[in-house]
Amino acid sequence: MADQFNKSAKFKALHQQKTTFVMPNAWDAGSAKMLAATGFSAIATTSAGIAFALGRPDSEDAVSRVEMLNAIQQIVQAVDLPVSADLEAGFGIEPKVVAETIRQAIHVGAVGGNIEDFTGDGAKPLFDVALATERIQAARLAADSTNLPFVLTARTNCYLVNYPNPFAAAVERANRYCETGADCIFVPGIKDLATIAQLVKEIPKPLTVVVGLMGAPFTVQQLADIGVRRITLGGSLARATYYLIRKAAQEMMQQGSFSYAEAQIPDGELCEFFANFGSK
Repeated sequence: MADQFNKSAKFKALHQQKTTFVMPNAWDAGSAKMLAATGFSAIATTSAGIAFALGRPDSEDAVSRVEMLNAIQQIVQAVDLPVSADLEAGFGIEPKVVAETIRQAIHVGAVGGNIEDFTGDGAKPLFDVALATERIQAARLAADSTNLPFVLTARTNCYLVNYPNPFAAAVERANRYCETGADCIFVPGIKDLATIAQLVKEIPKPLTVVVGLMGAPFTVQQLADIGVRRITLGGSLARATYYLIRKAAQEMMQQGSFSYAEAQIPDGELCEFFANFGSK
């Protein structure tokens, strides 16, 4: 627990500094090790990538809480870095269920995690503000009960679900979530810097921005210049990996060639890396 506490404190400190940091997303132990070896200060999990690795869609209820926590634990145990867990909507509606999800995420080693307000219901895609706020408050209380300086990220999907007047709705929800214990706010789906810059001004806690979305080629410097504190990749790296697999498969079937192999990491190099990375 002492090691987890130290990682959690380091992760929280990253959000309190004035510089911007990139937190890439892993979906298994191998991708986690590869990212950690590159020098990042922290990594996150991606629920989409974990679902894809299981051969399932990125959708509500596609992966059970037990399965997600098992994947998160494998990632935590693979690296000596703070790991923030993508906990989707908390694997339940009731605040007490969200609280239990936070406790279990901490139990498997996560030092941060996000809870979103997406319902999965097309007719009513976001939880009512009051309930969504109660869910964040329950998550905060659950984290605090462990005495771990857990970094709680509240995610609102206003832009992803085409919510009416998404900017105003996102600001209202973000501020409510901050008041009830969120350490960081995540508003995915925005594709212009001006809107992101305005959100930074309207939200009192650090803002996370996801990169790697088509049509939103932001750079770290551009986002740092407007005050974004944390940058994440979401499932984009996992999707790029699956793009390579599909492209290689199509080439083999349609052309009978194997040019993809020119870009591979040699077997010996990978074996040496995985054998030695993280070894004491």
